[in-house]
Amino acid sequence: MLTTQGADARRLDETDPLAAKRDLFSIPDGVLYLDGNSLGVLPAAVPAHVQTVVTQQWGTSLIRAWNDHDWIDLPQRVGDKIAPIVGAAPGTVTACDNTSVNVFKVLAAALALRPDRKVILSDNGNFPTDLYMAQGLRDLLGRGHELKIVDPEAVEAAIDDSVAVVMLTEVDYKTGRLHDMAALTKRAHDVGALTVWDLAHSAGALPVKLDAAGADFAVGCGYKYLNGGPGAPAFLYVAARLQDKVTPPLTGWMGHEAPFAFDLDFRADTGIGRMRVGTPPVISLSALDKALDAFADVDMEVLRAKSISLSELFRAEIERRCPELELASPRDPEARGSQVSFRFEHGYALMQALIARGVIGDFRAPDVVRFGFTPLYLSHADVLAACDILEDIVRTRGWDKPEFHKRAKVT
Repeated sequence: MLTTQGADARRLDETDPLAAKRDLFSIPDGVLYLDGNSLGVLPAAVPAHVQTVVTQQWGTSLIRAWNDHDWIDLPQRVGDKIAPIVGAAPGTVTACDNTSVNVFKVLAAALALRPDRKVILSDNGNFPTDLYMAQGLRDLLGRGHELKIVDPEAVEAAIDDSVAVVMLTEVDYKTGRLHDMAALTKRAHDVGALTVWDLAHSAGALPVKLDAAGADFAVGCGYKYLNGGPGAPAFLYVAARLQDKVTPPLTGWMGHEAPFAFDLDFRADTGIGRMRVGTPPVISLSALDKALDAFADVDMEVLRAKSISLSELFRAEIERRCPELELASPRDPEARGSQVSFRFEHGYALMQALIARGVIGDFRAPDVVRFGFTPLYLSHADVLAACDILEDIVRTRGWDKPEFHKRAKVT
């Protein structure tokens, strides 16, 4: 006989408007995958598409494929597929490089637009690579810039007329805390500052509204909720009003106005194209291109509603069943992204025990177990099954085995 929770889950799954999307993904048997916020699962259409790119386009067309299969415009075609997912107009997003390099590019471009200001404001919930890139750029420029890091709750009050750029990750990678993009962007603009938003944990997981919020610059990741594959190309956004004012800090040939003129002097391309640098990675970019087809008819508000339903079911069940785990995420689902995190003293071992039982999440030091909820391929039944296994491991101390305490390089 179904429990009340089981009956509710079945009813929710039977009326799920996104249920058919699950068939678009290759999910291994016996796996409950709650780690799409770190690496999305394989879209079923990607292997055949990549095979075509490799054997037919590269293998048969060779160098002609740049024209015959329009490889040269892949960065913009993929960018234009990402644009509606992040609330951006066509021509404002391009797919290129990785997130760290894109942070460097847009932050440098933003600082150049505010030469009389020296403060880069961020918070201690930002993803560390963003802070590292800011530190490196600060030292490289050698112009007295300061990276000011505050608590997430203190960001708004810290935005004053000394700030050149407010650089934040919209969804905290560890806790899932969600910043108010519109409010913080408005506050920045009120004092003459610019914004750089990292969308790594929000693009494809919730409605992002770059244009509506008045955002200036953004970067994002192709391999998490967008399911582009390990190391998939990232993307960057420059608001249309800024594009022809921006000076690209990395002046590679693909950002040139006429790359095949082979001029000896750099002339920036018009629009978002000026932010590209080198030759696009055709195979991995093609995989991301095909993966994005899963979003073609998705209403992001519908996706968000399912995300909240899944994550709230998980949060409530784990808090009820496993009081040993302390909620690390905001309790209000509107205040977090598509993940739920808990603190547990033996979090690393607990996650390894879960993975051994087929429930895949991940661990973030020092004590956070993190679970991502990808509405395109997860069901409420999956969530309850994961809760059953987690409860059993906690109750029986199934995590307390030597093999689960041994740290691997990737956590």
